[in-house]
Amino acid sequence: MSEDEIGILDLLRLKGFDPTKRVRLVRHQDARWDMQELLRRGWLETYQAFQARPVFDDLDSIVSFVGVGGTRARLEGVYDVLGREPSPTEPTLPPGMTIEFVAGAPYYYRLRRVDGFKDLENRVVIDWGTGTRSWVQRLRNKRVIEVLSAGQLLRPFTDYLGFTLTRTDLEYLGRDPEANREWRARLSAVAGVYLILDKTTGKQYVGSAHGVDGVWGRWMEYVRDGHGGNTRLRELMKCDPETYPAAFCYSILQILPRTATRSEVLKWERLYKEKLGSRAVGLNDN
Repeated sequence: MSEDEIGILDLLRLKGFDPTKRVRLVRHQDARWDMQELLRRGWLETYQAFQARPVFDDLDSIVSFVGVGGTRARLEGVYDVLGREPSPTEPTLPPGMTIEFVAGAPYYYRLRRVDGFKDLENRVVIDWGTGTRSWVQRLRNKRVIEVLSAGQLLRPFTDYLGFTLTRTDLEYLGRDPEANREWRARLSAVAGVYLILDKTTGKQYVGSAHGVDGVWGRWMEYVRDGHGGNTRLRELMKCDPETYPAAFCYSILQILPRTATRSEVLKWERLYKEKLGSRAVGLNDN
């Protein structure tokens, strides 16, 4: 790191962090789980407390990060390590979190988030370096490469057809569009055909968006009421409110110019309904 670059320890020290203590840097990246989803659901701290090996023994604190692609890692928080004990046979988990997320972890660490770093949490992105498989490392002043806007928890927008948003993702977009300006701008710029997947059954709903705010405007209707006025989606929410709309996932099938007429957009919508059979075996009723 060059002299004119800022490191993570430089920022942490400004908030009162003591680097002389026994501290390790931790980067969470797990092929089994979406770390962003765990973070947004409030499950990451529980996931972090259960470990397959005694990796946090003899430490005073850990500085916790979440992998956000490549060698990038975003600061999640600083935690004091208060002690270790055997994992309980029936652990108390956050609402909605199942035992599979902590299965096979015989060690449970009592961790306490340290106050004073809130301005940096979920905002500071560092370059972890090439050793991403080494997820617990010695304390080093790793280079800060970006400071995100407050509330920006989604991965950067890259491509219209290259993402799927969970219900939690969509709610975050609607809750803080300013922090996710790129997502709002891109989704507002196009009309198109989209897919809502019920991930509990695999059934699909095909819809379309057109008009001034494009896909963004239509999806914000789902943020507000969960069903967007669709009969079948409303029925699912009424019959099983614990599962829906949380089980819905959102993606784009086809983008069109925002200037496309309603009839042009509906023509593409009908085509995808036929291709995917969403009337016969899915959630479309027209």
